[in-house]
Amino acid sequence: MDRAPPIAKRLKEARLRAGLSQRRLGIEAGMDEFVASARINQYERSKHVPAFATVELLAKALGCPTAYFYTRDEELAEIVLLSGGLGRDQQRKLLGKLRQGRNP
Repeated sequence: MDRAPPIAKRLKEARLRAGLSQRRLGIEAGMDEFVASARINQYERSKHVPAFATVELLAKALGCPTAYFYTRDEELAEIVLLSGGLGRDQQRKLLGKLRQGRNP
C-alpha cells in the first residue's frame, strides 16, 4: 500500500481540472507570487506536505471540499467532490438518503 499522503495526487488532479498553473493556484491560495509555483510543485511531488490550514486555502481556491485531499479511496474522493458541489439543501437530502440506505 502506498503510504505517501494522497494530498499530492488530489492536488494535482484538482489543479488540472480547474485549468490553473501551479503559480496561479499558489497565488489564489494567498502565497507570495515569487514562491507560489515552487511550493505547489513541492506539494504535488510529495516533497513537502502542506499544513491543514494551507490545504483549506488550496481547497477554497480550487472549489473543492478540504476532505477530498485526504482520502485514499477513489470512489469516496469522487463522492466528497461531487457532494461538495451541492447546495446545503441538496446535501441534506443526500445525507438523508444515505442514512436510509444504511438502515433497511
